[in-house]
Amino acid sequence: MDNSSLHLRYQSIRDRSVALTHPLSPEDCCAQSMMEASPAKWHLAHTTWFFETFVLEPSEKRFKPYNRAYRELFNSYYNGVGDQYPRPNRGLLTRPSMEEVLAYRSVVDQRVLDLIDKDALDAKQRALMTLGLNHEQQHQELLLTDIKHLFSFNPLDPVYDDSQHSVGQNPPPPMTWMSYSGGLTKIGYDGDEFCFDNELPLHLSYLHDYQLASRLITNGEYLDFMEDGGYENPLLWLAEGWDWRQRHALTHPLYWCWKDGAWFEFTLHGLMPLDMFSPVVHVSYYEADAYTRWSEARLPTEIEWEHAAKYHPVEGHLAESGLFHPRTVQDSGSHQFFGDTWEWTQSSYSPYPGYRIGIGAVGEYNGKFMVNQYVLRGGSCVTPSSHIRPSYRNFFPADARWQFSGIRLAKMPD
Repeated sequence: MDNSSLHLRYQSIRDRSVALTHPLSPEDCCAQSMMEASPAKWHLAHTTWFFETFVLEPSEKRFKPYNRAYRELFNSYYNGVGDQYPRPNRGLLTRPSMEEVLAYRSVVDQRVLDLIDKDALDAKQRALMTLGLNHEQQHQELLLTDIKHLFSFNPLDPVYDDSQHSVGQNPPPPMTWMSYSGGLTKIGYDGDEFCFDNELPLHLSYLHDYQLASRLITNGEYLDFMEDGGYENPLLWLAEGWDWRQRHALTHPLYWCWKDGAWFEFTLHGLMPLDMFSPVVHVSYYEADAYTRWSEARLPTEIEWEHAAKYHPVEGHLAESGLFHPRTVQDSGSHQFFGDTWEWTQSSYSPYPGYRIGIGAVGEYNGKFMVNQYVLRGGSCVTPSSHIRPSYRNFFPADARWQFSGIRLAKMPD
């Protein structure tokens, strides 16, 4: 990428992060709803910290930090860089103010753009620039999921996006089974553009013949599972999942509520009547797995999912639509592999054969999280379109529900 293109890409991605906070008040940007989530203000500051720490510091001859205290305040988990402010306490950071965080971004942005325009970045720093921009896109998605979780606790049912979101009137096409032939297949990133280290190395894997559902599971189909006693039947659940369900007394997906004799769902567009035809979203791995057992199917492996996704165009309902909620599929030729919801797979998040953790603090980006997590694929309605590809591996613990996660069924051929 030439300097002009890098300049424009940097500016565009950084501007979009700030634009995502425009519907928010300063109070909205400061609050934290749970340990796993972060305040919007912190997302803006941390992504700026990344560029200051990994691009400016090694590249500027007379580097001077914007504020020395920020090195600890906005470090997420990079032990190689130094101490971190406790993650559960990020919502206590009333200072610096949102105004000061935006000023921090502005100063760092100007310094980064100056380095780009002066062609002062070597190959290593340009690679870190690209990593930083992809890292920022991840935080754009997290910012939206975290705000949704925060707003869901407010009895005023706050609206993040007041654009009209209508409930689907037409059902999706009937679910069918798509058959795929097994054999040796290449898995992992196979290109010359950016990818994360967890998508490498490209390697051969063996697949048996398998089938995947032609679309995602809908709210109405998930409601059938609930009404058939799905949350009361321990035989459908993994032992750990059943303990988790009982411990939290769960009876429905996150953001669903029963009100005035009907189901509603909290969305970034406010509290809406539950759309029976749109994909079910915000379910944990435990819930997704229980549903597949009830359906006499299973979740796909991540290898099956990636193999199948290569037969489909990388397009779908992603963040650029501006509708930050899954929507009903109407076209029988659209199989929802990309966008709408992240799709749980039954695969544990682990290194590919030959994987090596990178050198230095940036090596902490993915590798150290390869334990007690499951892989999700495909992106969601809050994922930027330039940020997704068939080999992209997302990962979360089995009990995570605040992400835009949904269900696709898989099975062996009859």
